[in-house]
Amino acid sequence: MVGRRPLGRRFGWLWAAYAVSAYGSGLGFGALPLIAVLALHAGPAEVSALSAVGPAVGALIAVPLAPWMEFRRKRPVMIAMDLVRFAVMATIPLAYAFGRLGFVQLLVVSAVAAAAKIAFNAASGAFLKTLVPPDDLLVANARFESTNWSSIAVGPPLGGAAIGLFGPVTTVVADALSYLLSALGITAIGGREEAPPRATGRSPLRAGAVLDGWRHILGHPGLRALYFNQMLVSGLIMATEPLLAVLLLRRLGFPPWQYGLAFAAPCLGGLIGSRLARRVVARHGRSAVFRTVGTLRAVWLIGLAFVRPGVVGLVTVMAVELAIIVNMSLYTPVLATYRLEHTPQHLVARTLTAWSIGTQASIAVLTALAGLLADATSPRTALTAAGLLILATPLLLPGHERTPGHAPEPVPSDT
Repeated sequence: MVGRRPLGRRFGWLWAAYAVSAYGSGLGFGALPLIAVLALHAGPAEVSALSAVGPAVGALIAVPLAPWMEFRRKRPVMIAMDLVRFAVMATIPLAYAFGRLGFVQLLVVSAVAAAAKIAFNAASGAFLKTLVPPDDLLVANARFESTNWSSIAVGPPLGGAAIGLFGPVTTVVADALSYLLSALGITAIGGREEAPPRATGRSPLRAGAVLDGWRHILGHPGLRALYFNQMLVSGLIMATEPLLAVLLLRRLGFPPWQYGLAFAAPCLGGLIGSRLARRVVARHGRSAVFRTVGTLRAVWLIGLAFVRPGVVGLVTVMAVELAIIVNMSLYTPVLATYRLEHTPQHLVARTLTAWSIGTQASIAVLTALAGLLADATSPRTALTAAGLLILATPLLLPGHERTPGHAPEPVPSDT
């Protein structure tokens, strides 16, 4: 029996830091809207604004951070972003304890946390590229993906139980502490991180530097195709979440525990897809993964439009979500690896920031449009529209390309 592929002690600390942060975020999943409803008695418009406006503003804040972090050591940036998230999230239980919590504070926290997350992920990707050999990037990304989906499967149900027992800000405390522990884990990585070479010629902090990530993406045929595909797929999938909440909880009468189960249980499929990623690439090639698995991510969403009351409806939602998640968790680490391999080191932070901002903007816009369509018609009509539109997204996937990882090769167990 072949053992787990070793990636070294330093990667182990990075993975541990990612895991504790991911599980903390899983516990705190949806905490801010829930606090707005339970503690501030916010209405639907305010909750929608919190879900869309905060992350959108955070994406704008993150734009100038990209060139700032590009030519700095990435570990201090990651630690700083974790500490920022710890500090800003910690203000919520403090304000709640003193009776000073307000909706504006939740918006500010949401925006700052979103900006810090984008900056952290960009710095983390750049650091990972220097930490592990190129041949191990897919293995590392698959482990992050596996951890992400397991945290989503376990965290929200436990977080819901904790809120019921200890109050609405309980999971925010856990989320804040997870960022502090993540910062400690990144500090423990140790070793010397070489300072990035300084940019020659124009200053990296010039006004146009913030666009360098988008210039690289749009100038690379493969990345350009994958970027637009990812924006639409992510946006359309995420746009269905509030629609399903209304359809299942209000229209079809699902109890909250069934609603939570319908989304938590299928996340275990993320463990399956992420574990298969390296084997599938080795056997079939990366281009086949992009075309076939990228298409399979898109074909299932239309099934949500046919959900009915009762057990059959619950099973339908779980089956559709499971199929989407298995394919997403296989596709995502392959995409992340391709993106790192095809981005020069001096552009990684700006490219990953541009990617995150585009995806976040797409999610915000498509979620808002889906909500407007649902108000004008019905949630089921909006779900049908999203399901039909996503069927066209495979047309944006890149064609056959000879890339590293295309040729089949024997491979040990990767996770």
